[in-house]
Amino acid sequence: MSKINSFQDLDCWKNARKLAVAIYQLKGEINKDYGLRDQLRRASISIMNNIAEGYGRFSNKEKIRYLEIAQSSTNEVQSMLFILEDLSYLELTETQHLRDLATTTQKQTWGLIKYLRNN
Repeated sequence: MSKINSFQDLDCWKNARKLAVAIYQLKGEINKDYGLRDQLRRASISIMNNIAEGYGRFSNKEKIRYLEIAQSSTNEVQSMLFILEDLSYLELTETQHLRDLATTTQKQTWGLIKYLRNN
């Protein structure tokens, strides 16, 4: 395992960044639904920002609090992906790719939470 010197070194933050970029790059019908698009974008940015903010906190309890907020935002993104499918705004392959990124981010964030709770 490589040394962690900044939040940019965290795998969960790297994947959250990929997810946010992928969401910002979505094309098609979603761009006509400004409310849903903007909420999806805000939630995706919230994931990476809360991971970064948590990294900068001094106590593990505070770090965990921000990581849990990131987890909640990931759930929000996951939920909105179902609406994108239901409204046929995106193809199943597109939502599945986003869901995979979100799931990976959640697993990595959960791993970091467990690590912090045990140390």
